[in-house]
Amino acid sequence: MLRSTFITLVLLTWGALAFAQERPDEAFSAQLKKLMEQENHFADKYDATVWMKDMEGRLNRRAPHIPEAERLEILSLVHRYANKAGVDPQLVLAIMEVESNFDRYALSVANARGLMQIMPFWKKEIGHPDDSLFDMETNIRYGCYILKLYIDKEKNNLTYALGRYNGSRGRAKYPNKVYAALRKRWAL
Repeated sequence: MLRSTFITLVLLTWGALAFAQERPDEAFSAQLKKLMEQENHFADKYDATVWMKDMEGRLNRRAPHIPEAERLEILSLVHRYANKAGVDPQLVLAIMEVESNFDRYALSVANARGLMQIMPFWKKEIGHPDDSLFDMETNIRYGCYILKLYIDKEKNNLTYALGRYNGSRGRAKYPNKVYAALRKRWAL
């Protein structure tokens, strides 16, 4: 009985780690660090305001337990960093839904953290070992730039990029969950 429990625990732990974000190579780490240090600004504040109003209603229906001020902060940060990274903000919201269900303090069995379930090794790779991955801005910023680099690495194959983000490249389950959330709640 004890041995079977131990084996089950080992298999669950191995399974969780197998689906963790993959560790980057040196060039990938350098590119991510450079992207995160760039400063960009929104091109059109009117469009951002319209987007915020629309998405706030959608997020409220999906996560009514989150206070309005926190919902607005999440959306503002998603809009800001997704646009800076050149990724679809609605896709980022779909990833957050699947990864953490908008729980800023989510912690996976593989030790991924926050809204976008970022693995702690990224802090060292980026050169910011003291960053808190439970800080919404930090988590969203990391997640958007990591996603962008995976999209680039996979030559715009979003299914493979999402698989890489989740640590399950080549498997359809995770990308399909993100696509379903995107279609059902976030697509314009």
